[in-house]
Amino acid sequence: MRALLLAALALAALPTMAEKLTIERIFDGGSLAGPAPRGLQVSPDGSRVTFLRAKPDDQFQLDLWEYQLKDNKTRLLVDSTKLEPHGEQLSDAEKARRERERTAGLHGIVSYQWSPDGKQLLFPISGKLYLYTLATPDAAPRPLDAGDNAIDPKISPKGRYVSFVREQNLWVIDLASGEVRQLTHDGGGTVHNGEAEFVAQEEMERSEGYWWAPDDSAIAFERYDEAKVPVTRRTELYADHTEMVEQRYPAAGQPNVAVKLGLVAPTGGPPRWIELGKDPDLYLARVKWLPDGKHLAYQRMPRSQQRLDLRLVDAHSLAQRTLLSETSPDWINLNDDLSFLKDGKSFLWGSERSGYHHLYLYGIDGQLKHAVSEGDWPIDGLLAVNEHTGTVYVSSNKDAVPERQVYALRLDGSTARAPVRVSQGAGTHLATFAHDGSFYVDTFSSVDTPPQVSVHKPDGTLLAWIEPNRLDENHPFWPYRDSLIKPEFGTLKAADGQTLYYRLYKPAGFDPGRKYPVFDMFYGGPHAQLVTNAWGDYFNQYMAAQGFVVFTLDNRGMARRGHAFETPIYQQLGAAEVEDQLAGIQWLKSQPWVDGRRIGVFGWSYGGYMATMMLAKASDQLAGGVAVAPVTNWRLYDTFYTERYLGRPQDNDAGYTRSSPLAWLDGLTARLYLVHGMADDNVLFLNSTELMAELQKRGTQFQFMAYPGAKHGLNLPGQRAHVYHLIENFFQRQVRGAAPAARTAKAPDPVPATTR
Repeated sequence: MRALLLAALALAALPTMAEKLTIERIFDGGSLAGPAPRGLQVSPDGSRVTFLRAKPDDQFQLDLWEYQLKDNKTRLLVDSTKLEPHGEQLSDAEKARRERERTAGLHGIVSYQWSPDGKQLLFPISGKLYLYTLATPDAAPRPLDAGDNAIDPKISPKGRYVSFVREQNLWVIDLASGEVRQLTHDGGGTVHNGEAEFVAQEEMERSEGYWWAPDDSAIAFERYDEAKVPVTRRTELYADHTEMVEQRYPAAGQPNVAVKLGLVAPTGGPPRWIELGKDPDLYLARVKWLPDGKHLAYQRMPRSQQRLDLRLVDAHSLAQRTLLSETSPDWINLNDDLSFLKDGKSFLWGSERSGYHHLYLYGIDGQLKHAVSEGDWPIDGLLAVNEHTGTVYVSSNKDAVPERQVYALRLDGSTARAPVRVSQGAGTHLATFAHDGSFYVDTFSSVDTPPQVSVHKPDGTLLAWIEPNRLDENHPFWPYRDSLIKPEFGTLKAADGQTLYYRLYKPAGFDPGRKYPVFDMFYGGPHAQLVTNAWGDYFNQYMAAQGFVVFTLDNRGMARRGHAFETPIYQQLGAAEVEDQLAGIQWLKSQPWVDGRRIGVFGWSYGGYMATMMLAKASDQLAGGVAVAPVTNWRLYDTFYTERYLGRPQDNDAGYTRSSPLAWLDGLTARLYLVHGMADDNVLFLNSTELMAELQKRGTQFQFMAYPGAKHGLNLPGQRAHVYHLIENFFQRQVRGAAPAARTAKAPDPVPATTR
């Protein structure tokens, strides 16, 4: 369960005739961020940067672009609509994959890969594969004979093959001969080869199920069998038809898939299987080849998630040994910070063993050499290693919790407690480094700066702009610039003294002598941070323009504050989180410009769960709330996510019961508006139907909106604008207590704030 992290934006409001931002403009009017690239990659030879860019009139249709460093030129490489002029036709497997990757609403070229020699680019559209050759830029991309519905395509490291998954089997195309070769043959039914299982895609941040050896000699692949996973039969209701879907969904406490790890040659032959241990109920967390191509490493985790083993395998003999093991009394968070150095003697490893996520250097014998970073601050992740200079680059919020900056560390550990900050400017820096660490591409944004993309030396020196994205008269956000409000960031204390960060927008035309209603928007769940200094918080800006104080607080259990900040949710959800949010409510009520009787809450996904828990536990503090796609019964959610925090229901029945709003519904007296997609395969629609039934038994009145055919993100045409109008209308009527003006394409003028 991952949230869409919407960050704060905009300039201070000025008394001008600026246009008012509307909900239709936010969700259906094209990108307001400007020509901000996504999917940035540096070419293998470091000569250019490629990226995906949305069309000016369609923020969801992506094309492939490049920026050449030598001539400082940006140009379109592939227009996606020329390849699929009538729109994409996706297989169910690809639709599910995109839903897991949070790209379900995108079209065109949504992913691509460089060939190792930097001469070609591989990408899929509608399940068909294409190769684009840079040497012939005017030629149409070459279609590959991969059949229909190919997923997860890759170019092999030496460029000899293109691999893909089709019909639950692994295939390769020999690019020299054009031969298409099937490598596995038992896929079908409940057996999948070369794919990541549901919980790996949804919860482990692992979308791939196979890995090429650096020398093209072999492919390591996952084989999973979901025969023992219970079948969840659910009805998906669409506008014009109904579908009965049978999904093997591993709900908490139920069996997981059976996983195997195999090796197969691209020339064919029977797979060779790597022994994963005596415990059959395990998770295959990560797989990575060493640079020599003769060894690979995999990470395995038992179902309890309290141990993580890093195992090293000889690819020839299949002999293996444990390099290191991590243990925890609660749970271990997975990360991607494993990097085997080219010297063949050492590797970097990320761990939270100190209470904060840091890097450690190990010998290939598994012996710890030293910490590369340490202290009471976490890194977000490893960005690059320059072995020539002995420098490691990481992302962190060391200097300011709501920010993301780039830092340099010495590989020898001499600067472990004193990293050198590389990036400049307060805000969010998302860095993509060249393979050798010789330069990086920085995507920077802040509350008053839309995403800008630039190229920098490793020390942060600006080399060139790829997309300055100036907020001028040519920018799509220009008409609304002067009507926006710059948010305030601050801290308050939780009941136990813990520091909590918040972001706050004061209403348009703020008058400290008035009292205002509150739009309290939160997420509240693990692996997310909402209080960030970044661009794009459009709907919260919109609600501030309607005369609401807009407030967001990041509670305990959320990310980027260290492991101890997360663990109060262990064994029971919805307790520490609600306690912290109520501390935020009390802080709001202490402000002279807040109307304490008119505070409402809103959340989506885990935030929807939090909204129901807040209303069930603290209706006396709230005027009402909107819960979109909430989990209401954690027994219905998946194994890996839920059991990480609550264990199995068989072992923690009371914790599951007390973690559900169903146990607290006698306290739900404030008005609830419940919203859910009727084809949601993540937080199943059953969560809302169970809640509705329990409320009806009690005679508790509530409002409900269902979206036909909608998955978790409500991404079908018109649904996003519709649900956000619903949210605003609820807050106008129920929280503010005033009926909204008639809906038009433009937003109404703000209703006057309540006077004291």
